[in-house]
Amino acid sequence: MKRYRYFDLIMVVFVTVLVVSNIASSAKIIDWGLRLFGVPLAFDAGTLLFPISYIFGDILTEVYGYRASRRVIWAGFFCLALTAGVFALVRILPGEATWQTYAGDGAYLAILGGMSTGGIVLGSLAGYWAGEFSNSFVLAKMKVLTRGRWLWARTIGSTLIGQVVDTVVFVALASLFGVFPWSLFLTLTVTNYLFKVGIEALMTPLTYLIVRSLKKAEQEDVYDRDTDFNPFLL
Repeated sequence: MKRYRYFDLIMVVFVTVLVVSNIASSAKIIDWGLRLFGVPLAFDAGTLLFPISYIFGDILTEVYGYRASRRVIWAGFFCLALTAGVFALVRILPGEATWQTYAGDGAYLAILGGMSTGGIVLGSLAGYWAGEFSNSFVLAKMKVLTRGRWLWARTIGSTLIGQVVDTVVFVALASLFGVFPWSLFLTLTVTNYLFKVGIEALMTPLTYLIVRSLKKAEQEDVYDRDTDFNPFLL
């Protein structure tokens, strides 16, 4: 693949956002005390940061193309799996006696246990994988169809698809494995989806600025006309 000036930096930030947001999702559910059509607007803490990963996904696909974005998505997938593996290992290792008195395994399991148990790990990995590839595929196809026009429509349109796939898969699997109670399924799904899409829409001017600057700096503007969209190709 052609060497770029900023591609590695974008990949590092993308993966960092992904890992940190998934840890935060396991650690806390936030409730601002607001309701929308009777549905409480409560959401897992990772939602504050996770939408940024979709913005980076849009930038990667728009500038570098689907093939480059596919590499980054898989890099994020493996780093997230590695993070979950480390938390699982820490969970089963014996805790030091003094630490047990002021924190203990119960506190660890209550706050970070989700990152080491099947529900949130499977939900995070499956939701991320399906959502990111859906987002990248839709944006790449829309870019060709619109001949590179209406970037705002491509970023928001692809996010509408990618985020609904990600959110439903993640919350459903996490609820199935008991990470979240089913009573919160609708609340978490609706709130997460609206929040993530809203962030994408609000960040559109910044996305325009970054995309324009990167295309100029990298001398690149890929159109995926003949791309093999098989997500399993590395």
